[in-house]
Amino acid sequence: MAAVENSNAIALGLLGDEWNLAIIKLALTSDVRRYKDFREALGIANSVLTARLRRLTEFGIFTMLRYQEAPSRFEYVLTDCGRDLWQVLLTIWSWEATWVTGHSEPLPPMYHLDCGEEFSPVMCCRSCGLGADTRDVHGAFGPSGGFARSVPQAATRRRSAGGSPVPGLVPQTIELIGNRWSAALLAAAFLGARRFTDMRQMTSAPPTMVSDRLRTFCQMGVLQAVAPSARSTRGEYRLTDKGRAFFPHIVVMLNWGDRWFRAPEGPATLLTHTRCGRDFTPVLHCSCCGLELHGSRVQVGGDPPKAR
Repeated sequence: MAAVENSNAIALGLLGDEWNLAIIKLALTSDVRRYKDFREALGIANSVLTARLRRLTEFGIFTMLRYQEAPSRFEYVLTDCGRDLWQVLLTIWSWEATWVTGHSEPLPPMYHLDCGEEFSPVMCCRSCGLGADTRDVHGAFGPSGGFARSVPQAATRRRSAGGSPVPGLVPQTIELIGNRWSAALLAAAFLGARRFTDMRQMTSAPPTMVSDRLRTFCQMGVLQAVAPSARSTRGEYRLTDKGRAFFPHIVVMLNWGDRWFRAPEGPATLLTHTRCGRDFTPVLHCSCCGLELHGSRVQVGGDPPKAR
C-alpha cells in the first residue's frame, strides 16, 4: 500500500507544477479571479485550467464565490492559505533571477514599500533574527517524515495530457522540484548525502533515475561531481553555490506546507538553527533595509515606488 503523503509531499505536488504557480502568481500579483481571465492571460487549454483550478480549490488555495446566478458563474478567490504563498513565489523569483537565464518572459522586479528599493529576500531565523543558510540549519525528518511520505506519489505533476505547453516562467525550479525523484534526490543532497549509493539508499530511487537526475543536476550547475581522491576511492556530488542558494526556497515551501497541511502525528521536517540552538522557522527580510518582509508591503513589477 502506498504511503500517505505528508505536508512535504503535498507542498511539492502543488508547487512543483508550473501551471499551478502561474495561476497563483496571477491571483497574487494581479488579483485575477475569473476563469476567462486566467485563460486569456495564460493561453491555457480549458481542460488544463479546469483541472488545475479544481485541484487548487480542493486543497484550499482558492475558494469559489458565486458572482452570477444565471448562468451560474464563480470567482476563484485566494484563501489565507493561498495568500500565504507570497513568500514561496519571492524565493523562486529571486533564485531564478540570480541564477537562471533564458526565461520565456522577464521576471518581475520586487520592491519593498517600506524602503522603496528593489530587493532580494534574505532568509533569517524567526527566533534570533540572524541569517540562515545550508551551513547553519540542521534538518531531519519529523514524526510524519521519511522519504516514502515526503515526495508526491505521482511520477510527475508538471504536465497533464491536456495539451497546453508549460509557461516556462521558472524552468529550473520546476526541473528541481517538479519530478518526485528530483525532489527526493535534492532533499538527500541538502541532508548531507554526497555519494551515488547514499542517495539511492536514502531515497529508494531506481539506479537509472539516480544517474539521470545527478547528470541533470550537474548540467544545471546545482551539483558538482568531485573525482575520487587519495582519501576516497569513490566520487562525490557536492552542492554548488547555485545549489545552496536554492535552499531558502525549499525551506520556505516546506514551512508553508507544514503550516497548512501538517499530519496529525506531527511535522514532516524538523529544523534547528545551529547559531542559536532553537527550532528554526524561516522569515524573510529585505536585503536593502533589513526589515522583515510582509506580503502587503511588497510590490511585484511596475514602476519603482516611493518609500512610505
